[in-house]
Order: sequence, then structure tokens, then C-alpha cells
Amino acid sequence: MTQKKIYLDHSATTPLHPDVIESMLPFLSSRFGNPSSIHGFGREAREGIESARIKVASALGARPNEIIFTSGGTEADNIALLGVAEAMRGRGKHIVTSGIEHAAVLYTCRHLEEKGFSVTYLPVDRFGRVDPDAAAKAFRKDTILVSIMLANNEIGTIQPVAEIARAAAERGIVVHSDAVQALGRIPCGVDDLGVNLLSVSAHKLNGPKGVGALYVREGTPIKPLFHGGHQERDVRNGTENVAGIVGFGKACEISSRVLEERRKNLRAIRDAFQSEVLGAVGGVHFNGHPEHRLPHLLSISIENTAGDAVVRELDKQGIAVSAGAACHSQSVSISHVISATGLEQRIALGTVRISFGLNNTRKDAQAALSALVLTVEKLRAMKDLEESLGGRRCT
Repeated sequence: MTQKKIYLDHSATTPLHPDVIESMLPFLSSRFGNPSSIHGFGREAREGIESARIKVASALGARPNEIIFTSGGTEADNIALLGVAEAMRGRGKHIVTSGIEHAAVLYTCRHLEEKGFSVTYLPVDRFGRVDPDAAAKAFRKDTILVSIMLANNEIGTIQPVAEIARAAAERGIVVHSDAVQALGRIPCGVDDLGVNLLSVSAHKLNGPKGVGALYVREGTPIKPLFHGGHQERDVRNGTENVAGIVGFGKACEISSRVLEERRKNLRAIRDAFQSEVLGAVGGVHFNGHPEHRLPHLLSISIENTAGDAVVRELDKQGIAVSAGAACHSQSVSISHVISATGLEQRIALGTVRISFGLNNTRKDAQAALSALVLTVEKLRAMKDLEESLGGRRCT
């Protein structure tokens, strides 16, 4: 039984950095003014927002006036897709995306299809990567927008966004990328990527939940989702989450300063864990690209197990990871990302995502490995017993 609770689900969310908490506290107490007010209280709040805007912009290699604060990555994705589609519908109604995008992009694209837009969903290879040539071939005369995530949230594969963006730019197509999983883990320079819009979220890099941002390159046509005030350049109206924005700025400042060191440390822990899993557990398959992937994330599919059962068993031992398949009554659903890579269903059922973060150590990884080995042995023994008894239960 593991004594210490170990959190290995940093792709879902991350703990607040102590310095982020400290930066937010004044704006949760004495500096409570409305940033749209012109008196001293309002000016203090406004200064907090604009200081954070500079920090977020710096992390992206952008200009401060190109940063629009939102409630998170989902809202940023929605504003990007719906806002550009509405602004450019007179020129065309075709959008290109991939089949492994986050639900915030996929569901928004489906909504646009209901509104008369046409969407091409690009396939991925067995590593979960989009072919840039296939993307370019999918562009049409009426294509107005392409949205390809920078890094996948389930398997960690990094997409060739810069190559796709170059091909899109030649045709005057607006490029959006969901970089929610990428910021704070790999470089996200908007000029290097060549994107017009980029979505990010604070809680993935040790910042607060409920705040994100959308980078909008100057000159990009976009319309607001809703109306009310004149905040955030009229793109995202409504009183800003001042404390959250300040915390986001601080998180960006910290992550930018330690990015390379953090990448190196996380990669070392992940790679050691991956190597040790191969030696300790049979029938393990790794998902995602072997080279082009996030440094902190490891997606594995373990034969003769069920991912949700592995998650529950590890949770009993104080270890938090996530699954790539879910068991509901008599049916099992496999994630659209894993399915898109073509992994056999019997193997895909045992998919588990392990994502390391700020405070994790090699000791944590070793403890998790020991617990995983015992868990797999237990679940396989249970499965063998059930099959010998003629059982047909989802474990």
C-alpha cells in the first residue's frame, strides 16, 4: 500500500504554484476593484490585468494587444472557430481540422456543420500525427480556417503545425491551434508556428482554473460570441477574472523562466518510467509519436486489462492517473484519439495516461511503477478466473 499520495494526472490539471497563489491573494482581498472603473481601486485591478497580459504575451512571443483573456481553453477555442467562421463566411464556408482534436474543437465544428459549414476531418497515422501534405491537399478555394492542435492531450503527439500553417498562408487561410497542453511544456512561439490564433489555459501550467487566453494576430478577422461591454478588445465582453488573470500571468512568467530545465527533468522521469515498464510488465504498447511528443506524458495500453480498472486500483493506493477507455454497463467506449491511431480494440481497452508534473520525482515514478505491476498482476488474475468460470464482465 502506497503511503504517500502521488498525483500523476498533470495533463488533466496541475496544482497551483505557491508563487501563483501569492500573486493572486491581493486581488482576492484589498485590490478588489472593477478593472473598468477609473478610480484608484479600478486602476489597481487594471494594472494587474495589463501586467499579466504582458507576461502571457511574452510566453507566446506575441504583442500584449494580441492577447484576449477568456474563461479557459474551451472558450478560447469556441471564440476562435465561431468568431472566424462568422467573420469570413462571405468568403467561404469550409474548415479543416483533425479527427483527434479536443472536444472543444470537434463539437464546435459539428455545430458549424449544422449552421451550413463544411468540415474536413483529417486522419492521423498510427502515431497520432497529421500528414502536412494531406492537410494541404484538403484545402479548397472556399477554405477559410484550419484548426490543428499543437499537442494532443491524450497521447502527447506534437503536430507539424508550422508546416501546415505555411501551406495555409499561401492560400490566405486563417490558422488556429489549440495549445492548451503545450504551453509550459514546449516552446509555443506564435511566429515560429505561423498561426493566426492560439488557445491556452492557465490550469495546465500550475495556474488557476477558470482562466485562459486566445492569441489573435493583429488583422485576423474575428467576431465576438456575445455582447455586453467593451472588455478584451470587444472580442470577449464581460468583467474580467482579475485574480485568475494575475495568477495566469505569474504562471507564464515562472514556466517561461524554467521551461528548458522542466522539460529536461520531466523527460528524464518519463523515459525512465517507460523503460522500466517495458522490463516489468508484459504486453505493454506505447501510444503517440516516439520523438514528436510532450516531455511529461506517457500513454500506454496494457493487454488483458481495462484502463478504468487500472485507474481505480491505483487510486485505492493513492496514485492518480487517467484512462483512455471507459466501461459503461455492458459496453466499453474507447477514446476517439486512440481509435484514430488504429490500435486494436482489445489492446486499446487497457489504455492509461500517466502525466508527470512540477513536484514529481523519480521516487514517485518508482512507487507508481511498483503499484502498477501489482495492479496488472491482480487484474489479469481476476480476468483469468472470470474466463475460466465463463464470466463476461467488464473489469
